[in-house]
Amino acid sequence: MKQIAVIGLGRFGSSLAKTLTQMGHEVLAIDADENKVESLVDSVTHAVQANALEDHSLKALGVRNFDIVVVAIGHDIQSNILVTLMLKEMGIKKVVAKASTELQGKVLEKIGADIVVFPERDMGERVARSLVSKNIIDQINLSPDYSLVELLTPEELAGCTLQDSSLRKRYGVTLLAIRRGKDIIISPGARQVLEEGDVLIVIGSNEKLKGFETKT
Repeated sequence: MKQIAVIGLGRFGSSLAKTLTQMGHEVLAIDADENKVESLVDSVTHAVQANALEDHSLKALGVRNFDIVVVAIGHDIQSNILVTLMLKEMGIKKVVAKASTELQGKVLEKIGADIVVFPERDMGERVARSLVSKNIIDQINLSPDYSLVELLTPEELAGCTLQDSSLRKRYGVTLLAIRRGKDIIISPGARQVLEEGDVLIVIGSNEKLKGFETKT
């Protein structure tokens, strides 16, 4: 379980905070708008009204001790940049910042944002999974119940044949292909060996995929 703070509770920030909470992580949701905070009180671990531009407020909330802090302020680019900079100066381990344009993204990277996301391109649920899984590379939601996921070969499966890994039997997911460097192995056979660094392209129900991700 990770401790994650989400600053800015618009559509993207709210979706992110709810998804992370549903995944079992401790989430602190922060916004200056009381109505937005109240709308999430029952959906996250903690929801607090605070001005993120006041560093003493953030320090009082203990954000310096969080594993990840997400800056999801969307309406005010200047505030987004200033809060990101403030968090990096506070020594936050990982700062994720929301960007509306490529130019804003470059600025956020320049001032030290560890990850820059573009909500118009990346849904909150998708970003949530990528933040807390060390192996997930990408996820495409095919329907409300099924997804296609790209992830690195789990350490425990490296060196195993596909038959020995029993992905379908043990985890309920289906391996469609393996990306190994520049090569792609389509519909790998039972004797195909999974190697460290391979990218597995698997499909399954979100419930089964979540279980598989947890074990990786």
